[in-house]
Amino acid sequence: MEGCFLCPRKCGARRKNGELGACGMGSEMRIARIALHRFEEPPISGEVGSGTVFFCGCSLRCVFCQNKDISRGEIEGEVYSPSALADAIRALEASGAANINLVTPTHFADRIIEALEKVKPSLSIPVLYNTSGYESVQTLRRFQGLVDIYMPDFKYMSSDNATLYSSAPDYPDVAIAALREMYRQVGACRYGDDGMLLRGMLVRHLVLPGCRKDSIEVLRTLTEILPKEDILVSIMSQYTPDFAMDCSYKNLRRRLTRFEYESVTDYAAKLGINGFIQELSSAKKDFTPDFSESNNL
Repeated sequence: MEGCFLCPRKCGARRKNGELGACGMGSEMRIARIALHRFEEPPISGEVGSGTVFFCGCSLRCVFCQNKDISRGEIEGEVYSPSALADAIRALEASGAANINLVTPTHFADRIIEALEKVKPSLSIPVLYNTSGYESVQTLRRFQGLVDIYMPDFKYMSSDNATLYSSAPDYPDVAIAALREMYRQVGACRYGDDGMLLRGMLVRHLVLPGCRKDSIEVLRTLTEILPKEDILVSIMSQYTPDFAMDCSYKNLRRRLTRFEYESVTDYAAKLGINGFIQELSSAKKDFTPDFSESNNL
C-alpha cells in the first residue's frame, strides 16, 4: 500500500517514505524488549514465563499508558528484520517460554506476518496477540492461522471516556467488531494438561478511577457479544497515576478505591464471568518492565 491503513486510525502515512504514522513509527520494525515475562495471568505465564516481544509505538495513545516509554517513542528500541524476529521467536521457544507474546503488534503487521510465516510451522508453543483492542478487522483477518491466542483489552464502552483518555471516540464500536473477529478465528479456550492456555481468548479490562459505571457496561456488553463460557476475562486494578500524562483529569491523579474495584468484580461474579481479578496492591509501577535496560535474549 502507498499509505498505511493497518489500524483503525487509517492515517494513510507513507511510512516507507519516512513519514511517521499515527502510531509514531516509520517503516522499520522497532522492538524494545524480548524476554521472558512472569507477570501475565497464570495460564499465560506459567512457571517459566511468557515469551514477550514488546514493539515500539502504538496507535491508541492512551494518556495513562504504563508502557509510555516505548509507546510514545521515548525509547527507540532496536530495528529488527522479519528474519531476525523469527530467530528471536525460536530463541524464546528454546528458553522454555510458554508462548510467544506479541505486545502491541498491529502497526508492524506486515513484518510480523512475514516472520510468523517463516517460524509458525515449526513452533511447538502458541502465538499470542496482545493488543489494546483497537484493531482493524481487515488486519486481524490476515493473522488467521498464525495466532492461537488473542489477548485484547476492552477498555471502554463510553465514547466520551475513549475520546478523553485515548483520543478514539470510535473505540467501543471498533473493539466490539475486533473481539468478534478474534473469537471467530480461535473459538473457545482450550488448555494443555498443565493448565496452560493453548488456544482461545483472554479479554482484559483495566478499571480506571472514577469510571466504574463504564467498567460495568464493558462487562455487560462483553457477555452479550461473546459466549462467556468460552472466554477468560481478567479484571485489573493495576492503574497507577505514576504513568498519567495528562493531570487535567482529576480522577487519574489518584488510585482506584476498593469500593470502585469491588463494585466491578461483584458485578462480574453476578454475570458468571470466568477469569481473574487482581489485588489492589498490584497498582505499582514496579511491575512494568524497565525498557531502559538491554533485556533482549
